[in-house]
Amino acid sequence: MKMKIHRPGWAASLIVLTLFLSMAAFSSSDFHERPVQKRADVIKIDSLTSFGDLEKAPVVFLHEKHTTALANKNMDCTACHLMQNDRMYPKFKRIKDTDRIEVMNIYHQGCISCHGEMKIAKEKTGPVECDDCHWENDHYTSSRQPAGLDKSLHFRHSEASKNECQQCHHEYNETEKKLFYAKGKEGSCRYCHEEETKENRISLRLAAHIACIDCHAKAKPETEKVIKPPLSCSGCHDAAAQAKIRKIPVVPRLQRNQPEMVLINAASKRLKSDQGTNRMDLVPFNHKAHETYNDTCRQCHHASLESCGQCHTVNGSAEGKGVNSEKAAHTLGSARSCLGCHDVKKQNESCAGCHRFMGRVRKMPEDSCLKCHAVPLANIKPPSDTDQDKAYWARKNLSNPPEPGTDDGSEVPERVIIKRLSDKYGPVDFPHGKILNALMDQIKDDKLASYFHSRKETLCQGCHHNSPLSRRPPNCGNCHGQKWDPDNPTKPGIVGAYHQQCLGCHAAMNIEKPAACTDCHKEKDSSN
Repeated sequence: MKMKIHRPGWAASLIVLTLFLSMAAFSSSDFHERPVQKRADVIKIDSLTSFGDLEKAPVVFLHEKHTTALANKNMDCTACHLMQNDRMYPKFKRIKDTDRIEVMNIYHQGCISCHGEMKIAKEKTGPVECDDCHWENDHYTSSRQPAGLDKSLHFRHSEASKNECQQCHHEYNETEKKLFYAKGKEGSCRYCHEEETKENRISLRLAAHIACIDCHAKAKPETEKVIKPPLSCSGCHDAAAQAKIRKIPVVPRLQRNQPEMVLINAASKRLKSDQGTNRMDLVPFNHKAHETYNDTCRQCHHASLESCGQCHTVNGSAEGKGVNSEKAAHTLGSARSCLGCHDVKKQNESCAGCHRFMGRVRKMPEDSCLKCHAVPLANIKPPSDTDQDKAYWARKNLSNPPEPGTDDGSEVPERVIIKRLSDKYGPVDFPHGKILNALMDQIKDDKLASYFHSRKETLCQGCHHNSPLSRRPPNCGNCHGQKWDPDNPTKPGIVGAYHQQCLGCHAAMNIEKPAACTDCHKEKDSSN
């Protein structure tokens, strides 16, 4: 005889166990699915990684939460950060890392003792148990945005420091092992301070926090109208706060002995060098104008403020990481090259309607290179190495841009009747001339577009993208067949080409699209 009396007990136990596991799963799920908060002040304390693998998860530290708590007790940054040489250092209660045990003890003693004292005083405080700090799952993620000085902010700092550039700019004397100010050689902090600390150069993050926060803390605005510079993490690294930073409408030109005009010469003196010679005419470059197009000199001068040819030589060099002068100027996909930067500009709405479909593989007009390489070598006579001579030729060329083509429009049709799809609809009355004039209006105030489209024929290539430069390019049907050709899968049939080009242009240039077919195609007269 089986003992049925035990079955209800097992069933009850099973039910209890199931309920317990369900509640545990719900509780765990609820804990792990807790919304992740984005904050600009999230700091991950993982200093011990420099001594090897971590035994526990890094500590997620909310900096502004702690500074606010300190301020409520009339305490400042020195409660956690040490001073040296009248400057505050960003590490917690130390100047540098020594060994694993010492750094670990500094955190445990400093953090836990502070929290413990507040807990004894029955004040709201932070955790004192290991796992309450070392979370396996983060509930906060950093929304920190990089901070830097654009031209406007740099000018404001220059004014605030009364043009005492040595407050920020310095070089390192290897012999004397100390910093010094080299007037006239000021460059970006990023040229020396990199992402990670190397030898005697601390990382950019450490350098910025030591110098910037210290200066901000000591700043005393002369009037109440002057905003005190930020000290909090979000004050510099929060996207919303960055958007509120006051911009100077017209920033005076930064004086760094830079030229106004220059002829870009790939080779060195006398147009020759041991590493090669020029094979193309020289490029006149309006340096002063290009300064106004970018927010920072680092857009082009990414390693130093020297000329590009110092690193990017004709045959390439170690200083230029093997990138020669030709690639430095012509590499597409790099916003630091001339063509790459120009290519990015093509994504603007006023340009995208044409350049979206032209592609990069089509054959360029024969005179395309001459738009930039515009000063013949024969015109340069010794001594051509002087800045004055180069500036003269550059200015002379730029004051005489390429002659535009005839604009009487006599060869450009005003209207084109498109009879495709005539079996379903009436012909399309395409306002050809109106569209061409609209494209010209779009670029008339754009110096870059106006320079490269000084001839109206170049605008024709926006639609006639594989045709030679001409006022009467071939019709679309000369290239696109009646139907799609499987042997040329990237080339649509004529109907597909029309719709891709027209609707695509409307989308790229943010122009209202036709709502229905009949907005372009007239209803076919049924009586016919």
